[in-house]
Amino acid sequence: MTARSRLGAGLGARLRAALGADRAADEAAWAEVEEVLVAADLGPRLAAEVVAGARERTAAGSVSAHAAIAAELGERLRRVPDQPFVVGPPPAVILVVGVNGSGKTTTAAKLAARFQKEGRSVLLAAADTYRPGAVEQLRLWGDRLGIGVVAQRAGADPAAVAFDAVAAGVARGTDVVIVDTAGRLQSARDLMAELAKVRRVITRQRPDQPRHVLLVLDATTGQNGLSQAETFLAEAGVTGIVLAKMDGMAKGGVALAVVDRFGIPIAFTAYGEELGDLAPFNPAGYLDWLLAA
Repeated sequence: MTARSRLGAGLGARLRAALGADRAADEAAWAEVEEVLVAADLGPRLAAEVVAGARERTAAGSVSAHAAIAAELGERLRRVPDQPFVVGPPPAVILVVGVNGSGKTTTAAKLAARFQKEGRSVLLAAADTYRPGAVEQLRLWGDRLGIGVVAQRAGADPAAVAFDAVAAGVARGTDVVIVDTAGRLQSARDLMAELAKVRRVITRQRPDQPRHVLLVLDATTGQNGLSQAETFLAEAGVTGIVLAKMDGMAKGGVALAVVDRFGIPIAFTAYGEELGDLAPFNPAGYLDWLLAA
């Protein structure tokens, strides 16, 4: 059994235990279902809404409680149109943002590998200059992929790195420039100010850029993922989510909570440590995985 199926089995098994296989759901069962959904990181509000909607579905027809819950969860995912990720004309600049420890730098490398496999030229920018080892980590990924990495010394101005990377991308005719940004400074306010500065520098060079701002969310982060999404959305102009670290026993429901509250599309799912462990987000597949037997 894979790690991904174990995750789904966790939630599916708990729902089956709450509802039972052969009996109608009663008040106690629905209350337990709500607790299960909260524990899966949907959050109290969304869990209550899903249960209320599922109860209406079961009361209105012959649909089972299990099917009603799946339908309610699927409806939340469909509120954001499922659109393919379009890179855009070159040089397309992609900012990768998120807190330290979310898998941000590894995700930047996975994105680079994906675009490279599609036949695009890629340039990486090591603008996470404050985290010890971040620049070297990205350089190692670049060496492995045979992709250029624009970097300066540790502690350098991240905006200067982004400026140099975009300039290099234009000069070389590069298709995609991926900028790995800082995940932590002295305070959250400083971090957001730094990200805003990086964006301004890029936009001054290329008024139509950055094309994408991808927020990397750790699937194990729980409800803290909602506050991260709220902050980065307001301050960094997030255009999409990468749900990372889906390879362990993550509960994963934070994806539903973020989509439901903020309407931010989930662009990719990242799982595993290999460069190929990145896939476009598939709502139906995600739901099947989350509720797997």
